[in-house]
Amino acid sequence: MSMILTTVILLNIPFGYWRESVNKFSFQWFLSIHLPVPVIMFLRIRMGLGWELTTYLMLAGAYFTGQCLGAMWHRRWKKSMRLSSCLVLDILRSRWIIIIFRRYL
Repeated sequence: MSMILTTVILLNIPFGYWRESVNKFSFQWFLSIHLPVPVIMFLRIRMGLGWELTTYLMLAGAYFTGQCLGAMWHRRWKKSMRLSSCLVLDILRSRWIIIIFRRYL
């Protein structure tokens, strides 16, 4: 169960990051909230979690945790650099990833 919860949190961080950068109630905002849901449903069915209330509440909590972490990440970085709506692109453009990469050369 903890593996699925971790996967749901990590899956939702980029979507929360995206959600924070678009206008509220726009089409992109709607997509950033609802696109991860089919993947979560697939994980739930594939892992045989069933439809008990406890598993539903834990997955919903993991979903919202990932969304909130992504939004917090976007808000924090927005103060220090120019951002896009893509987390991966912003990570690659940030300076600290270059510094980390230089250590391993």
